[in-house]
Amino acid sequence: MIIVGVSAFYHDSAACLLRDGAIVAAAQEERFTRIKHDAAFPVQAILYCIKEAQIEASQIDYVVFYDKPFLKFERLLETYLAFAPRGFKSFITSIPIWLKDKLFQKSVIRKVLSDCISADVDWIERLLFTEHHYSHAASAFFPSPFEQSAVLTMDGVGEWATTSLAIGNGNKLDIDSEIHFPHSLGLLYSAFTYYAGFKVNSGEYKVMGLAPYGEPRYTDLIKDNLVHISEDGSFQLDMSYFDYCTGLTMTNTRFDELFGAPPRCPESDLTQREMDIAASVQKVTEEIVIKLANGVRKETGQRNLCLAGGVALNCVANGVLLRENIFDDIWIQPAAGDAGGALGAALATWHVMLDQPRVPESNSDTMRGSYLGPDFSANEISASLKNLQAVFTVYKDDDLIEHTAQALSNGKAVGWMNGRMEFGPRALGGRSIIADPRSPKMQKQLNLKVKYRESFRPFAPSILYEDVAEWFELENDSPYMLLVASVADKKRLNLSDSDDSLFGIDKLNVPRSEIPAVTHVDYSARVQTVHEQTNPRYYKLLRKFKEITGCPVLINTSFNVRGEPIVCTPEDAFRCFMGTELDVLVVGNAILYKEEQDQSLAEDYQDKYELD
Repeated sequence: MIIVGVSAFYHDSAACLLRDGAIVAAAQEERFTRIKHDAAFPVQAILYCIKEAQIEASQIDYVVFYDKPFLKFERLLETYLAFAPRGFKSFITSIPIWLKDKLFQKSVIRKVLSDCISADVDWIERLLFTEHHYSHAASAFFPSPFEQSAVLTMDGVGEWATTSLAIGNGNKLDIDSEIHFPHSLGLLYSAFTYYAGFKVNSGEYKVMGLAPYGEPRYTDLIKDNLVHISEDGSFQLDMSYFDYCTGLTMTNTRFDELFGAPPRCPESDLTQREMDIAASVQKVTEEIVIKLANGVRKETGQRNLCLAGGVALNCVANGVLLRENIFDDIWIQPAAGDAGGALGAALATWHVMLDQPRVPESNSDTMRGSYLGPDFSANEISASLKNLQAVFTVYKDDDLIEHTAQALSNGKAVGWMNGRMEFGPRALGGRSIIADPRSPKMQKQLNLKVKYRESFRPFAPSILYEDVAEWFELENDSPYMLLVASVADKKRLNLSDSDDSLFGIDKLNVPRSEIPAVTHVDYSARVQTVHEQTNPRYYKLLRKFKEITGCPVLINTSFNVRGEPIVCTPEDAFRCFMGTELDVLVVGNAILYKEEQDQSLAEDYQDKYELD
């Protein structure tokens, strides 16, 4: 039985493929089209999945879409009627799009599948739809290691639901309760993302990263005016401050008056005010998540919790939740956002609709480390690099690890492309930029000279699983970089009184631990634990780096520049390598050094990134 799951038309379109319930492949469309957060129907991702599974399109039994467009259209109409005559401009802007592309998605999807995948298949007979939050819940529970679990999903909005509680048991998954639009924790956070001058649906990470530079001075203002939080975590927003129901912006003039100024202009200088606002909405988010979790535990009695939806990517809130010890164990879907909905839709079809049994793996999940994207053979890599006029040397495995670890220990920034590409927003050692975390200058250098992004953005540490307790206050496994933990006390540095009294961005310049490049200003870090079973080559590299330096930690950030998706192919990797100030590129068993490359190519690619 072959099932293809699809998410599309909003942001982060993706496809996945199951064979008899096992996850064979999954990828976001953006990785192939090179359009960040691409919302188009994931034709390239589907074709990749078919190729990875080594099947013909005719062998696909079902294609499952991750939400129900008629329910979503119902919500759109009812919202406009409820707020009429406000929002007429937004209404007349969106309705033609719905009538053309979104409302009659069954015929739209059938046409795309026929035109781009295979014209010889009757796709209508094989096309199914699930509900948005059910897809999220399925993506969280079915791959988890739990036989039974509560499942909490939190995002912007699906059809109507913005937050849902489900109970998973074996191959069954039942929605227990929901919070409905317009009351949304995800949209509350996105409203502050917009107000702080960042792009909605991508800048939320920036708000989370900015929060530790500020103080939560506006927390009471938010709770007294914008959101009412009940003891069980349910909440209601005062919609008189927001414009996302009917307008073209997230907030309105009443919101501006409450906080004393209009939204920050994008790309303008950040001030302490934005930092304090970020800290405040983060604090409120954490309070809601903790109260929701407590309410879930009391209501269901479940000892395990699964999380999905875009809010589940708030790894700071996840870390706070973990430390509260409300549940015995927590598992978070690594592709928690809309991309993961494709996976959930497919899994829901297999287990629930087709009533196929589920046997969880008690010591692991079934996501295969989330390494579910394309890989490239040695011959494919060599052919691609030669075609690009790259200068490279191919090494045996042990020599490759030795050379790379030595380069890292000498302060080189390395583009690392090895094995299958990750599914989800995090780079996990398949498509990563890696560097020495002991350097106090590396964070700023990577942000400004490689990633081309704001200097305040923190970097994550990859660490050998067996060494995590020595370096971080984290007892749990964190293979998907979805938990924030504090650096261990014994690894911290003592600060002078003058350093300790700094405010705002000035905090960035003060080393706070033995691994300053991955230690945020509040001593926290977004930890990735690396296992030999799921990524043996990256594990060996970390072990070799530890042999050389005594440090089992590497900086790990996604292999891309600002505004561009994570690299997928050797060509993508080479372009990013030549267009930035990366020193070394490792693709498979090939190593490239910047100084050996044709510098005219570097100038061409640098011009491209400057223009973008």
